[in-house]
Amino acid sequence: MRKLSSALVIYAIVLCWLILTLFPFIWLFLLSLKTSQQAFRLPPLWFFQPTSHNYVDLVLNTDFVRFFGNSIIVAVGTVILSLLLGAPAAYAFARARFRLARTAFLWTLIVRMAPGMCYVIPFFVIYHRLGLLDTPIALIILYSVFNLALVIWSMHTFFSEVPVTLEEAARVDGASILQVFIRIVLPLSGPGLAATAILCFLFSWNEFLFALIITRNFARTAPLAIVNFIAYEGAEWGRIAAGSILVIIPVIVFSFLVRRYLVRGLIVGAVKG
Repeated sequence: MRKLSSALVIYAIVLCWLILTLFPFIWLFLLSLKTSQQAFRLPPLWFFQPTSHNYVDLVLNTDFVRFFGNSIIVAVGTVILSLLLGAPAAYAFARARFRLARTAFLWTLIVRMAPGMCYVIPFFVIYHRLGLLDTPIALIILYSVFNLALVIWSMHTFFSEVPVTLEEAARVDGASILQVFIRIVLPLSGPGLAATAILCFLFSWNEFLFALIITRNFARTAPLAIVNFIAYEGAEWGRIAAGSILVIIPVIVFSFLVRRYLVRGLIVGAVKG
């Protein structure tokens, strides 16, 4: 009976946590399936005839699909560029033996020490002079700059855990440093790559401030498109809810694809970091 009581308490706590966590998403999903008249009925309607009008209207009568594609391009491009630059840098810091290596490693965090608003004007001026305003490449470069510190610090932990003897054995067999890094170190650090990739994806996918300042119309991202449905006359809550659900889906899909490595990567990073 004591074990049963303990199990019931644990299940009750987990159930309450799930309800608190999932309730906003359930409410948002139900709102996206309601008409304008049903959306603000009091008391709220829990049982109703669902409609796909909000999704159809969002796709056919707005530019949301184009902005959604911009978000995918920017997020995927940011993840690729951040890992291409940050992973080798993290490996170099993990194997560095010079005197100022630790100091240089700590200074990689300087870009994350100030609020993002401090960087808006410098980047805006630079992009204006280079003609990169309102382009996806501008956001990719900007997000990669901020993600580099995250990639370096996250991957440094995993690279430090790879036995140096494996690398030495490969070097004795004639492998170059690049071959050792690609064929030995990276496969052994798969969980770290997955965890770091999804964190970079989330940052670039949900970012709002820089996208608001750097873009105009051509490179506008999905979060900005959703905000534009709020006007002085009122808010189009059906479009907002449908757009929010569509924005959530890629994150869930990406997390599902890397789920085998994500939990392990986050736990190892927490323990060793």
